[in-house]
Amino acid sequence: MSARQYVQWVKEDGVAVLTIDNPPLNVLSERVGLEIREAVHEVELDPEVVVLVITGAGRAFMAGADIKEFPQKMERGEAKKMALEHFHTYNKLDFLGKPTIAALNGIVLGGGLELALTCDIRIAGESVKLGLPEVKLGLFPGAGGTQRLPRLIGEGRAKELMYLGEPIDAQEAWRIGLVNKVVPDADVLAAAVEMAGSIAKRSLTALSRIKKAVDRGMEMELTAGILYEADLIDEVFQTEDIHEGCQAFLEKREPRFRHR
Repeated sequence: MSARQYVQWVKEDGVAVLTIDNPPLNVLSERVGLEIREAVHEVELDPEVVVLVITGAGRAFMAGADIKEFPQKMERGEAKKMALEHFHTYNKLDFLGKPTIAALNGIVLGGGLELALTCDIRIAGESVKLGLPEVKLGLFPGAGGTQRLPRLIGEGRAKELMYLGEPIDAQEAWRIGLVNKVVPDADVLAAAVEMAGSIAKRSLTALSRIKKAVDRGMEMELTAGILYEADLIDEVFQTEDIHEGCQAFLEKREPRFRHR
């Protein structure tokens, strides 16, 4: 689809699969980040894609940032520029108006875990190791990890993971709510695509509003969130898909949603 070197995506039956392939461990260089952003933008504009699955080729989902680039960031302001570049990349995925699933394989550390946190759902292989080891370098997670992780698993558990910098296994990640499901290593991508396929049968007009209602509502006071939800419900009742959904229910058949 493009001349990108490290990130490619394919689509089938409403599901896009985006693969990061930067051997040996898919580290997040500046170039990889830019290519992720470009690919997600293409997925966003593709009307045939309802759900995005993101995974890593080979032995890792992503092992973190490219530390070889760090010496270039020691001058004041340079690290902030790097963080903001990652901010734009990760927010592009986080705020994509389509459901996203991370298929986590092998190593999911540092920027790799921060990337996984931007997805709506995370499915992990049973031997996956997940963590934020930046503190061992005298750093801390700088691509949204200090903000997204506590919102997902709570302040205490998030601080423990970041303070210690030690990885956890897939079962512990499932226990604390960091991942949604643990499957055999060989089945990770298939499980993510299967779930994505089930979601892709739903109406994107509804799915996108579920995502907005949850993501934005979590930042609101409860009553404000409920009022925001009511606005979105009013919007969805103006779509073609709700008419199709109701008609299909009355006719006892599967709906044929057109995502509009």
